[in-house]
Amino acid sequence: METQIRAAGRGISRDAIKYAAMATMLLNHIGTIFLTPGTLWYELFLDVGYFTAPVMCYFLVEGYGYTHSKKRYGLRLFLFALLSELPFCLAFSHGPGISFVALNMIFTLFICFLLLTVRERVQNPSLQAFLVILLFAVTLFSDWALLAPSYTLLFAWAGKDRRRLGRAFLAAALLFGGINALGGIDRFAFWQNLLYSLGGMAGVAAAGVCILFFYNGRRMERARQFSQWFFYLFYPAHLLLLGLLRLAAGL
Repeated sequence: METQIRAAGRGISRDAIKYAAMATMLLNHIGTIFLTPGTLWYELFLDVGYFTAPVMCYFLVEGYGYTHSKKRYGLRLFLFALLSELPFCLAFSHGPGISFVALNMIFTLFICFLLLTVRERVQNPSLQAFLVILLFAVTLFSDWALLAPSYTLLFAWAGKDRRRLGRAFLAAALLFGGINALGGIDRFAFWQNLLYSLGGMAGVAAAGVCILFFYNGRRMERARQFSQWFFYLFYPAHLLLLGLLRLAAGL
């Protein structure tokens, strides 16, 4: 069908897009920890890194639909969320010690996984609405609070329909830009705030362009198992390294 997302064939594989998302996430974290807020490189590294979260949410939705065992999928997310929490707090704390910063992004993805489970299995509308609101509230203590669960529900609503998916990514970009604009009202002049918001939206929009126009719906032909575990292990490993470098730099 014309409205379906690009069928398998030429284009960029799921694993290649995930590798790109890991690279942009690394840039975002380097900028957040080591660069000076307000500088060109700081803003550029952060904006490029905003590519990652919508990609992760999109593939979470896709993986939820494809997995042979949702129980194992959810358990894997939960275990790596636990494994990543200390490195996450180490990386983003300030000063010589370590303190609680927030729940890490894999924990947020686990909450998003629970949202998809509620959406699929809870038939009572009132109970479903209550559980969705509760899970959204839990993300207030985690990375990408409110945004990641919103993206997840948008992508679940869109499914494989190309037009719906385009609207979902547009809504995701506008939502992120709007939140950035609200946060920048007291920090920037109007035109600076506009540029700040558009810069943040660019990473989300780039994720949408990549998925809509270049994703071929397939995994890489080689090293599939390596790629699967690399994506899980890279997150705590790079945070641990950045955290140790932060301590060494006295930040």
